[in-house]
Amino acid sequence: MKTDLDDLRGFVAVAELGSFHLAADTLHLSQPALTRRIQKLEATLGVQLIDRDTRQLRLSSVGREFFFKAKRVLDDLDAAVLGIRELGDQATGEVTIGAVPTATYYFLPKAIDAFNAQYPRIRIRILDLSANDVLEAVKRGQAEFGLNLLGAQEPDLDFEPLLHDPFLLVCRNDHPLAGLPQVRWADIAPHRFITVGRLSGNRIIMDAALADLPVRPRWFYEVQHLSTSLGLVEAGLGVAAVPKLAVPTGHHPILEVRPLIEPVVTRTMGIIRRHGASLSPAAQQFYKLLKERWATV
Repeated sequence: MKTDLDDLRGFVAVAELGSFHLAADTLHLSQPALTRRIQKLEATLGVQLIDRDTRQLRLSSVGREFFFKAKRVLDDLDAAVLGIRELGDQATGEVTIGAVPTATYYFLPKAIDAFNAQYPRIRIRILDLSANDVLEAVKRGQAEFGLNLLGAQEPDLDFEPLLHDPFLLVCRNDHPLAGLPQVRWADIAPHRFITVGRLSGNRIIMDAALADLPVRPRWFYEVQHLSTSLGLVEAGLGVAAVPKLAVPTGHHPILEVRPLIEPVVTRTMGIIRRHGASLSPAAQQFYKLLKERWATV
């Protein structure tokens, strides 16, 4: 089966932009010429990739699946060409990574700053997503690798542990629990507990670790983001259990942080990659720097 790369580029452009007109402008083609490329690709594959009507353009179910594969092929080709042109000098390029918000807020900015100092012309695209969505982004090739707390059980992914991140109690400095040097999970039970939603990777880890406790906290407020839970704590609405990476560094005028024990609950943060997939030269350099810097966290 002979598939033209220009046809693939045309299809990916239409899928990403959602418009034949915008895609044609981007590719410097006439709209009829682009339409012919898509039709030729569909004829070669024997399937319809794009459902068209007078009002909108949508990818078919086959088209959605093919989009991720086609984009991966083009990205891999671009990376290979870039590597050959630069002859091993990773001076330019682009890196796309997925990351859970905790890593995005408190760890990545410093790492990116250090990376930009060495490679000022390499662009970085960050997909700040939930743990499950980071898994999917890496699986589909949307991200070259991801910073995540899930992935060790995925057969299609390699998970490299980097950091064991304990959960800590966060409360106001005028809260009764602030007077304790460390807090048991059972001590939280009488108080209003703020937690993240059930689909959150952090919630999954906490629920599994506390399942057998005879006395454990029951949520009173449920939010979608850890940053929101910290805001509610600061407002005096309750207390929260938050990974260490998500806790504000340095002195805080309102919040107090205490170790949580009985049990000590930790999450393992690591790098996930598609099994057997090589990284682009630019991504390889960023991957190396992340590993070096995370060792000092």
